[in-house]
Amino acid sequence: MQWGLTVLRPYAARPVRALFRAGDRFPPVAFDALLAAAVFLGSAGLTSEVYQGPPGPLILHAALSLPLVWRRRAPLAVFCAVAAAAFAQWLADVQLLTDVALLVVLYTVAARSAWYRTLAAWAVLEFGIVLASARWAAPDGGFLGSVVFLSAVAAAVAATGTNARTRRAYLASLEDRAVRLERERDQRARLAAADERARIAREMHDIVTHNLSVMVALADGAVFAQHRSPDRATAAMRQISGTGRQALTDMRRSLGVLRADEPDALRHPMPGIAQLDALAGRMRAAGLPTRLRVAGDPAPVPAAAQLTAYRLVQEALTNTLKHAPPGTRAEVRVRCSPAAVALDVTDDGRAGHVPGPPLSGPSSGHGIPGMRERVAAYGGSLDAGPLPGGGWRVSATLALGPGAVPVPAEGGAA
Repeated sequence: MQWGLTVLRPYAARPVRALFRAGDRFPPVAFDALLAAAVFLGSAGLTSEVYQGPPGPLILHAALSLPLVWRRRAPLAVFCAVAAAAFAQWLADVQLLTDVALLVVLYTVAARSAWYRTLAAWAVLEFGIVLASARWAAPDGGFLGSVVFLSAVAAAVAATGTNARTRRAYLASLEDRAVRLERERDQRARLAAADERARIAREMHDIVTHNLSVMVALADGAVFAQHRSPDRATAAMRQISGTGRQALTDMRRSLGVLRADEPDALRHPMPGIAQLDALAGRMRAAGLPTRLRVAGDPAPVPAAAQLTAYRLVQEALTNTLKHAPPGTRAEVRVRCSPAAVALDVTDDGRAGHVPGPPLSGPSSGHGIPGMRERVAAYGGSLDAGPLPGGGWRVSATLALGPGAVPVPAEGGAA
């Protein structure tokens, strides 16, 4: 017991932990070399017998301390080398303070190896403690006290190394998680930017295509009527001016540059089902007789869904205005419910005319793909095609909730 207290009391768990924390601030190789030199010079300097008589003890000092230089590269191999040197020391019956190297390599194995290797190293050291205590402990009952004390020190060092390994693994996992979260954040930002660009592209397509189509139709009518009916030509030019202003307002709103304190922001809210009547009026002024029927109360319908319904009707009527023959009539039917919004846009143009590309086919424009994306955002359905008796039909259903049951538009299934 007295021998154990004298040799290993200065090397308890807390000083060892502080020593290795300080070592993290230096380059690993340099710190390990300094540690090996400190163990060798310190223990050899305290043992005067090393410099007297045969060189055996000095060789044992070197064999115990020199492997510490490679302790981080091969923890288990270094532990085996130091343990073999300690066993040779026990066979030679030489007591050396350099045995503290066993604690150093045990800490290294626990901090850098798996738990089963740590357990094996601790068992080997425990066996050495029993051998050393049996030979060098005080004869008056010091064997048990020496074994208990040295075993407690070895267990504390092993636990300290295990905690260091666990903390290092935890910090590594936190760093990896931070990197992954940053990467995911960048990806979400790119996806959000792409979605915003797609939204603006759809809005710009709907606004520009519709309003330009109306303005072109009105301009052609004004040119035709300027000599026969100047009043109708003047009204058409005024309608062109109003349509252009409306297009500018819609573009500024969609691009997000219209300030909330401007009067236009209050006079022109985002279009919805209530504005379909004004849309039908503009189409009639442009030369496309349009009939509108709205069933149900649109008030419970969210503003975003109303905007989607408005854009769908706008796109369908614009396609009819651009592609249908003269004399075509259009009809818009909208049904609103708390569960869904269903709409039907039909025209009576000649059989076989195609106001837009079919939904199942490829398209280089933004009209039909944009309509499909708008409907898909609500988990709805979109169908377009010629009618049996002539004309064209666009049907869409927008589901308004997770448990919503879509309702078909009046006059047919969506």
